[in-house]
Amino acid sequence: MVGGDEGSARLDRVLAARLTDLSRSRLKALILAGAVQLKAAAVRDPAYHVSPGDTITIDVPEAAPAEPKGEEIALDIVFEDDDIVVINKPKGLVVHPAAGHETGTLVNALIAHCGSSLSGIGGVRRPGIVHRLDKDTTGLMVVAKNDLAHAALSAQFADHGRTGEMRRGYMAFVWGVPHRHRGTVDAPIDRHPHAREKMAVRQGGREAVTHWDILESFAGRDGKPVAALLACELETGRTHQIRVHLAHIGHPLMGDAVYGPHFKTKANQLGPESQSALAALGRQALHAYLLVLEHPRTGELLHWEAPLPEDLVLLESALKAAL
Repeated sequence: MVGGDEGSARLDRVLAARLTDLSRSRLKALILAGAVQLKAAAVRDPAYHVSPGDTITIDVPEAAPAEPKGEEIALDIVFEDDDIVVINKPKGLVVHPAAGHETGTLVNALIAHCGSSLSGIGGVRRPGIVHRLDKDTTGLMVVAKNDLAHAALSAQFADHGRTGEMRRGYMAFVWGVPHRHRGTVDAPIDRHPHAREKMAVRQGGREAVTHWDILESFAGRDGKPVAALLACELETGRTHQIRVHLAHIGHPLMGDAVYGPHFKTKANQLGPESQSALAALGRQALHAYLLVLEHPRTGELLHWEAPLPEDLVLLESALKAAL
């Protein structure tokens, strides 16, 4: 029961103060999952303000096993040998288990596909994972199948092509058209000071460098430039780096509800077909189309490209049709 001194406090803060054995992120996940009830009804808003006398019940499920289990999940495999597997990740696929996504992840699929060769690599929660893509970012990922490959790939990703040949390229549909044909964003990234699930450009953060080039620009229904397709390459690999950097320079990704919510009204400048394609997208318009790296065992330089997925092809076609 909520005490008098807790009146008008946020639900997540009241629970965090009472249930000290559960982390804030775990409590938030439980609230969002509908496991917290007030007056016999689920409350799914962590910021809900409770009142004195409220009775709160919480259903905490048993902890998931420490090691994720293999699951037969179809993978679009671009390349595979005894050391690595390169996949073209679809939208909606979470890379590794986390609160709210304990199953149905890429790691679960890899355990089923690769078997015991993945065990012990990168910790039990991330076997074989040396880099990641956001849940709704599509495109190329490489996974290590043994310890040798894991160590070699980790070194390449840490270097990000500064002394080696690694390249990671992305296609990004953004709001607005930059004034220059190409440019570089060199701005440090750290956790957002107020929204811990977000990242932000912050002084004193970790170095982050993104290079970009304009591939196409698109006009709106009034004939004025409204959006662009950029090719981006990473010189570092921070969480949400491209999304944060492009928003920082005033050109957030189309469909990015986290870093570009204030640009939603720009959809009104699009033609009907483009508006429909963007609404159907339901995610940030970002695709990892290019991956170049040295094979961890042979040293051979390998190059892969993945075409735009169907939803981004439809978006591009609709934007072009408006010209």
